[in-house]
Amino acid sequence: MAMKTRRAGALVALLAAVASTSLQAQNPIIPGQEWPVHSMDRPHPAIVNPGPDRLPLAPPSDAIVLFDGRNLSQWQAGDSTLARWLVRGGYVEVVPGTGTMMTRRGFGDVQLHLEWMAPPPHGEGQERGNSGVFLMGRYEVQVLDSYHNVTYADGQAAAIYGQFPPLANATRGPGHWNVYDIVFHRPRFNTDGTVQAPARMTVFHNGVLVQNNVSLFGGTVHMALPRYTAHPDRAPISLQDHGNRMRFRNIWVRELES
Repeated sequence: MAMKTRRAGALVALLAAVASTSLQAQNPIIPGQEWPVHSMDRPHPAIVNPGPDRLPLAPPSDAIVLFDGRNLSQWQAGDSTLARWLVRGGYVEVVPGTGTMMTRRGFGDVQLHLEWMAPPPHGEGQERGNSGVFLMGRYEVQVLDSYHNVTYADGQAAAIYGQFPPLANATRGPGHWNVYDIVFHRPRFNTDGTVQAPARMTVFHNGVLVQNNVSLFGGTVHMALPRYTAHPDRAPISLQDHGNRMRFRNIWVRELES
């Protein structure tokens, strides 16, 4: 009986090791980081109360206004046709199934301001109030209802998706507007396509610093290691249709490159 018990214990240990190896293969570890991508065991940021909603902030005089609550003239669908999201009440709302919406013009280094609101709570984790802001269509700041909603830390609101959890969870609940202020510096590439300097990002969520000039490991991917692929110096900013009726308003940019 003791021999059978030891064999059974060895078998369990072997199966656990195989399962761990399989999990790591599915969720790789970014070099220099401790936790696998999207690990539920990764410590979650502390919750910070950002205070009450603020009125929409007026754009500065040198800003390019991308959405002022009236129309989508600065936007198009992913197939270059007219954007099909719904404009009403001073905001634009995702129409599930219509796809990503992107700016008609491209941008490089920018300061980006936008405000978003999640719909009434439905579902949990990544299925609750999900969208994303993609700088250059590649580098994502996650949009998610992270108010009393647990998911993997590198996929919650204001995470650099799959790379960096936010330094704090400053999410306001559904029915309240959240504010992102993003400073983005595009990657620089050598003539042979190799990376000369990585993309960098700073993010304030409702006035709280949540990403502090982090250097990105590459473009956004799901459950994989991010990598860089050389691309033009300017590309559209995209907002994601993830099947949730997210609302956006007061979107503007300031170009930071001369």
